[in-house]
Amino acid sequence: MPVHELAALGASLCFAIAGVLAVKPSRALGAIRFNRIRMLIMAAGLFVAAMVSGGLSTLTTESLPILLISGLVGIFLGDTFLFAGLRRVGPRLNAVMFAFNAPLTAIAGIFFLNEILSLSVFLGCILVTSGVVIAVVYGQKQSSSSHWDVVHGSLPIGLLFGFLAAAGQAAGILLSRPLMAQGVDPIAASAVRVAIAAVTLVIVYEISNRGMQRDHSAWTKEVILKTLGSGVIGMGVGMTLVMFALQGGEAGIVSTLSSAAPVFILPVLWIISARRPVFGAWVGSSIVFFGTALIFIRG
Repeated sequence: MPVHELAALGASLCFAIAGVLAVKPSRALGAIRFNRIRMLIMAAGLFVAAMVSGGLSTLTTESLPILLISGLVGIFLGDTFLFAGLRRVGPRLNAVMFAFNAPLTAIAGIFFLNEILSLSVFLGCILVTSGVVIAVVYGQKQSSSSHWDVVHGSLPIGLLFGFLAAAGQAAGILLSRPLMAQGVDPIAASAVRVAIAAVTLVIVYEISNRGMQRDHSAWTKEVILKTLGSGVIGMGVGMTLVMFALQGGEAGIVSTLSSAAPVFILPVLWIISARRPVFGAWVGSSIVFFGTALIFIRG
């Protein structure tokens, strides 16, 4: 059973649910403030889990610096840009730009990790990425005025943030892949990566908000619960699944499968908003399905 590839798909589902949960709190609190809170909570939770499971013993003086850099680039920069873009353009358009992390990782993996993809896997990766883009771009009615799709601020800047988030995610995966293949515990790896990102965000937040009055009115019960839910599902479970997938899966494949979140977002939004996905969404989802099948039947 392709357990590592299944883990990457599971991460996609987690990211989809977390992304939907994060829309309101990220807009209410701001990207840095929102990310800071959820990362601090999840860093503590992941370290406790790694300590209980014994995963901390797999960390070495050689792996720690690389995991720290991976966390800074992939989570601190990647997630900050991700939610900055999410705040401006909503989950759909933001997901399209973030989907570029798959081809970026696959191409870089060939040059930096000497990963050779078979023809079926290569075609599968192309189909999955193409299907994700089609599902999102053509997955809504032209007349839609849903708050999920409202653009706040500059559209080009929002799209740029999404692309930078994709580049950060790709770099974080490429840095982590060799360590995970060597047996570093996925929970411990996630704990280190999230912790350094959380500490950095705290420093940035405190410097950028020095002398400013803190507004606590945005902390409604709904915002608190959605912030916690987004953190547990996205960073706690999703990130750990990606690290586990990297233990036995190529970086390009893991990145491609874990970037299918926009396809999973469609049924999630269908349930939440009672808006059935349109024909283009089904077409894109079907392409993703066939691309995933090609990846799973490789070799």
